[in-house]
Amino acid sequence: MQILKQLFNFYLNSSVHVALAVYALSWITLQTFNINYDENVLYFNFYATITGYNFVKYFGVAKFHHRSLARRLRVIQIFSLLCFIMLCYYALQLETRILMYIGVFAVITFLYAIPFLPKHLYMDNQQNLRSISGLKVYIIALVWAGVTVLLPLVNNNVLLSADVWILLLQQFIFVIVLMLPFEIRDLRYDSLKLSTIPQRIGVKSTKIIGLFLLVLFFLLEFFKDELFSQLLWIRLSITIITGLFLIFANEKRSKYYSSFWVESIPLFWLLIFIVS
Repeated sequence: MQILKQLFNFYLNSSVHVALAVYALSWITLQTFNINYDENVLYFNFYATITGYNFVKYFGVAKFHHRSLARRLRVIQIFSLLCFIMLCYYALQLETRILMYIGVFAVITFLYAIPFLPKHLYMDNQQNLRSISGLKVYIIALVWAGVTVLLPLVNNNVLLSADVWILLLQQFIFVIVLMLPFEIRDLRYDSLKLSTIPQRIGVKSTKIIGLFLLVLFFLLEFFKDELFSQLLWIRLSITIITGLFLIFANEKRSKYYSSFWVESIPLFWLLIFIVS
């Protein structure tokens, strides 16, 4: 039983679960536009997510303690290196022009973790984009929306029509709401300088705004040129599921509530898509 728990914790701590969520949202984008399974872009997004998230999470630790890393962290580093190699392999299989988009998101991820800001801009001693007051959730939502909507479509030569930009906005909103249970969970531990949404307006108001955003997320579907009843019902189902997870989120929830169950919502979404 202990071994299973360790494997499960490794699955979460090594960012495999969040990578599956990005993979699922990317595949949903392809299905929404009736595009066949694109192994190259889906696997690139999967391995890039593991590499990027682990870089952001463990960069500081590895930088200052590289000679005395805990065994668990060393395993994650080796695993991340293997994923980086796979990332490079699948990047070479993508359309050349997509590398420009990848470069933009790679730079944002890099600046999110690396200290570079002048002292008058940052809010704590990290000196990176992550440390700017209130910016964290929007950076994550922007990167997620970009890699799960733009990359799959650009790689398949889809015209960036109004429907694409609406989907991009929907994905941006969806990821922001998906982040709110994490911010509520971390309310007791986050530095006040981060100025997260729950810190600024409180948990109750955060949930109200999150529910409002979910309504907007759903209603934007009606502004698309092509509206399909099946996709509408699927999006309504995900709106309700996400809303319930947000409503029941609180500071005392187990770490698995957000790290596993909330991040499983894109997987539920994909499953509903496949079944329907």
